Amino acid sequence: MDVFSEVGRYGHEQVVFCRDEASGLRAIIAIHSTALGPALGGCRMWPYRDEEEALVDVLRLSQGMTYKCAAMGLDFGGGKSVIIGDPRRDKSEALLRAFGRFVQTLNGRYYTAEDVGMTSADLVHMRKESEYVLGLPGASGDPAPATAYGVYCGIRASLAEAFGDDDPKGRRVAIQGAGQVGRHLARRLVEAGAEVAIADIFPEKAERVAQETGARAVPADEIFEVECDVFAPCALGGVIDDDTVGRLTCRIVAGSANNQLKEPRHGDMLHERGILYAPDFVINGGGVINVSMELAPGGYDRERAFERIAGIGDQLRELFALARREGIPTYRAADRLAEERIGRVTRLHRIHAPR
Repeated sequence: MDVFSEVGRYGHEQVVFCRDEASGLRAIIAIHSTALGPALGGCRMWPYRDEEEALVDVLRLSQGMTYKCAAMGLDFGGGKSVIIGDPRRDKSEALLRAFGRFVQTLNGRYYTAEDVGMTSADLVHMRKESEYVLGLPGASGDPAPATAYGVYCGIRASLAEAFGDDDPKGRRVAIQGAGQVGRHLARRLVEAGAEVAIADIFPEKAERVAQETGARAVPADEIFEVECDVFAPCALGGVIDDDTVGRLTCRIVAGSANNQLKEPRHGDMLHERGILYAPDFVINGGGVINVSMELAPGGYDRERAFERIAGIGDQLRELFALARREGIPTYRAADRLAEERIGRVTRLHRIHAPR
């Protein structure tokens, strides 16, 4: 792989490779854009096959954070970090603190937070070495409830667009991924009267969520064929591909996973099949809204954060209306709205304002 060509393809400002032999840390921090403000994005720990897979993942994730922050109306840019390793086996205090030291060297260009394979307790160790860590216990904390609430609001907006009624009661939803977000989303949907099926690559997690919420657990390889109104990807990205797009039985794709489309053309394929896609960086913005409120004037306020997250439904309605008017796939409409905001704010930066 030509690293500079790959970084240039996504338009990144900076990529930092982090290595600490003593703790075993191998990590990559990617800053996609600081046009709107310091880069914000969580740290993911995952047993990638190799460094190339990790690099591509962090580049795509950080690019998505730029668009997500823009779409959410936040004054933050996009960043992301990945630690190569199995979070169940390789995580240690020394490794987390070493990573925190690397974050500190960026001096506020990048704020990190929780992502897949991490917990708010892990962030406590990072915070010992860096002031640029958000999502700590006692502040915004676990982002999963906020992300799930935003997805729930987005599903309601999607139901209204597809069926003319936003009530989840009686609707069938298939959730892929029984992690924290999937669990909270399943609970909200079941409480609203939806029929929920849930699957995970770790079957015991799906069974546990089913028992806790009243959902129905199904095998992971069957979730794409479950007869449903809404398919909700809530695990890793790239799940909508050449194979799965033809297996879907749903009318709507709306979930919390990042980079759900393997390639942009898969968004076109959903559009051609008449499947409404709620673009991931819009519908899953609840977590970043929640954590960003830690830096708001007056500090973190949960009620204020969730009021803002509820606006994700309105943002999707605006996006769907644009896609309808222009006759374009929803993912293209989402890109346009985010890029327009980045352009507007960037043009303001030509005006010198001494601080």
